[in-house]
Amino acid sequence: MIPVRYNVRSLAVRKTTTIATAAGIGLVVFVLASSLMLAAGVRKTLGLSGRRDVALVMRKGSDAELGSSIEDPQVGLLGSLSGVRRGPRGALVSGEVIVVAAMEKLGASGVSNVQLRGMTEQSHELRPQFKLVSGRLPRAGADEVLVGQRLRGRFRGLDLDGSFDLRKNRPVKVVGFFSDGGSSYESEVWVDLDVLRTSYRREGFVSSVRVQLESEGKFDGFQALVERDKRLGLQAMREATYFEKQSEGTSLFITVMGSVVSVFFALGAMIGAMITMYAAVASRQREIGTLRALGFSRSAVLGSFLLESVLLATAGGVMGAAASVAMGTVHFSMINYASWSEVVFRFEPTAAILGQSVGFAAVMGLVGGLLPAVRAARIAPAVAMRG
Repeated sequence: MIPVRYNVRSLAVRKTTTIATAAGIGLVVFVLASSLMLAAGVRKTLGLSGRRDVALVMRKGSDAELGSSIEDPQVGLLGSLSGVRRGPRGALVSGEVIVVAAMEKLGASGVSNVQLRGMTEQSHELRPQFKLVSGRLPRAGADEVLVGQRLRGRFRGLDLDGSFDLRKNRPVKVVGFFSDGGSSYESEVWVDLDVLRTSYRREGFVSSVRVQLESEGKFDGFQALVERDKRLGLQAMREATYFEKQSEGTSLFITVMGSVVSVFFALGAMIGAMITMYAAVASRQREIGTLRALGFSRSAVLGSFLLESVLLATAGGVMGAAASVAMGTVHFSMINYASWSEVVFRFEPTAAILGQSVGFAAVMGLVGGLLPAVRAARIAPAVAMRG
């Protein structure tokens, strides 16, 4: 077997071509890793929004809260079912209204949709990760709102003590910012339920109902009670399951688009690696002849040049993966196709994604270096010695 240091020395000698080829492969890995990180960030952000011991009840046939409608009397009925946790103020049940409002973006032209959520006093109790970051809580029934911290500075009027029109001629004031453990709630504006319903003329209805269960194991029984009564026309699912489904479309779209772009970039990078290795074979024919004369077999020469190509690609992959880690500090906003509102996500670097990306680079090196390695192995020793 030809020593590995021979390949390392060869790459070090050809610095210019080595750096250029590694940089091209690194760019491919950077694009691939970034798309995978963003998809992971989407899944994590929406996944953090749901709990397994909270049931989400919507109108049967509804795929999202935005398209659901439940009458107020049914909210009280849900609170009376067995398996529902009781607190000092009664059953932990919260009917909420979801609407989408077009708001003017800062730093960009045009508008984008922002999700507004009508909240009750018990809504905060159903979100234990909720934390007031600055300001204060809105007063019940007042034209005041809380804004998720990821929306801060992204839309006109969403600053502390700022204001915007909930509906035409219905201004509301921002009195505080909140966090919720990095969940998608941080991309929402929270309004008093009655204020939102009055503004949008939805009195007597809510979009969905959240029910705190006594334990995770109580969900199946609660679901059966809700869906057994056909007159209600309601469906129940775990809150965590709901948000997992919400993330599927967006994360799949990002992953597919990133993978398609990476494949096209990868083709160019593999051609670059192939050209580099072909040039190396052409300029090192005497070395190849010497190796054969020293008794190294064709398979040893083949393996050595393949190894060199993989080392080159892996070095580029490590560079690209290292650069992609910096994306972990970047926040990216996009429309969540399930709610048709803008949600702010962050790139989520993980060891698995970085490993997959570097492995993809190694495969590129293997494929790109195969033909040049076969070419090197087939050169006859006498021909190679003559150069």
